[in-house]
Amino acid sequence: MDKSLEKISSLIKKQIENFESQIQSDDVGIVISSGDGICLVYGLNKAMMGELVVFNNDVYGMVMNIEEDHIGVILLGDCNLIKEGDEARRTNKVMQTIVGDELLGRVINPLAQPIDGLGPINAKKYRPIERIAPGVMVREPVNKPLQTGIKAIDAMIPIGRGQRELIIGDRQVGKTAIAIDTIINQKNENVLCVYVAIGQKNSTVAKIVDKLKQYHALDYTVIINAGAAEEAPLLYIAPFVGCAIAEEWMEQGKDVLIIYDDLSKHAVSYRALSLLLKRSPGREAYPGDIFYLHSRLLERACKLDKAHGGGSITALPIVETQAGDISSYIPTNVISITDGQIFLITDLFNAGQRPAIDSGFSVSRVGGAAQIKAMKKVSSSLKIDLANYNELKSFSQFGSDLDDSTKRILRHGEVLLEVLKQDQYQTYDVIDQILELYIAKNYFLDTLDNKDIKNVLQRALTYLKSSHLDLINEINTTKDISNELDNKLKEVLKEFFKSYTK
Repeated sequence: MDKSLEKISSLIKKQIENFESQIQSDDVGIVISSGDGICLVYGLNKAMMGELVVFNNDVYGMVMNIEEDHIGVILLGDCNLIKEGDEARRTNKVMQTIVGDELLGRVINPLAQPIDGLGPINAKKYRPIERIAPGVMVREPVNKPLQTGIKAIDAMIPIGRGQRELIIGDRQVGKTAIAIDTIINQKNENVLCVYVAIGQKNSTVAKIVDKLKQYHALDYTVIINAGAAEEAPLLYIAPFVGCAIAEEWMEQGKDVLIIYDDLSKHAVSYRALSLLLKRSPGREAYPGDIFYLHSRLLERACKLDKAHGGGSITALPIVETQAGDISSYIPTNVISITDGQIFLITDLFNAGQRPAIDSGFSVSRVGGAAQIKAMKKVSSSLKIDLANYNELKSFSQFGSDLDDSTKRILRHGEVLLEVLKQDQYQTYDVIDQILELYIAKNYFLDTLDNKDIKNVLQRALTYLKSSHLDLINEINTTKDISNELDNKLKEVLKEFFKSYTK
């Protein structure tokens, strides 16, 4: 009996020694745990970071963690279909998305699948979603304005094509409204738009789609919706997918506007994934590389030089603050990555100042170089006038007797705020903005009641366009207001306001 056992044992050992497996552990692995959009896989020894992995039921995942004895994969499909013991196979491809003009006018999910009911998208080209940003030597300085159609922004916080301008503020103060108005204003500006909704309600995104359709802006826009109900992996990849789509057009020499709405929800999704993957938590439980995550995303927005097509990506990331606290982790991160910020304040919004832009905290570090000369001239003193008004307004609350100089500054500040008020979806042509600000800057409105200012401005513009079109054409052609034109405009406006009676 013992001899037969020894014989069988030796045969088995021989079989094992001579056994050559056809399945390489480099290419096929086994799921050891799955849940919450995360999957741990044993094997796949040669898997690359960011590589696509395919499971049973054709569910895909992306390699996010490479450990000593297993890899961490984020699932880009229904995680309930994956269970322990399932097989996982390498694809030898990194995560990529479809790109091209076929996406214009469509609403897609982060996997580039259509969710608008308009049928399949017949795009032929693919791009990896992660890519190293263009180097300094292939860029050129920002030199062309991106007109938002919003007076307060185009005058005081100008944005140039290729810039990254943060929109920051508490919830429900009009951050998305500024982004949507900017998209609507690109209708005749030859700018393609990408709107990435991260963690928004589907009903909110549906309203945005309807508004863009209403203003014929969806024709040059693609919307990527990673809804609030989606798993964290889809929210995480959404902005990278949007950026890859924008880069394709930029490399064709086109100008692109991309909006990330919003990066604070994106950071939360990345924090969730990182904690599930057992990465070390840092400040506010975010992983240590959260800054690098957003910097490598936003650094891809730039203006290419002529030798590389001259295209650009202008990024408008949105970040939500809690009770106006811009010193918390994610706001300070994104502020330091971007070229300026548009800061919206709840108090101004509640006081009826729309858009509720704080001119003191808001800044554009490079957009001024792209601003046209005429706009620079009419807006040069705007920030200082508003700063003087805000300072004296708080000072005047302590005393009732004010001298004439203080009253004049306070009145002029009130007029400027009234001129800068603007309804949503009502964007202004840059020449109309210049004329309105010119009229306000030269004190033509200071004697009027606030309720009359909007109506009088409209009448003044109508008068100039009907009776003095040559002056407007000169501004349009030269993009400047010469001393001679300045004198002519003043004479014409003096005549108009002399004949005007309240």
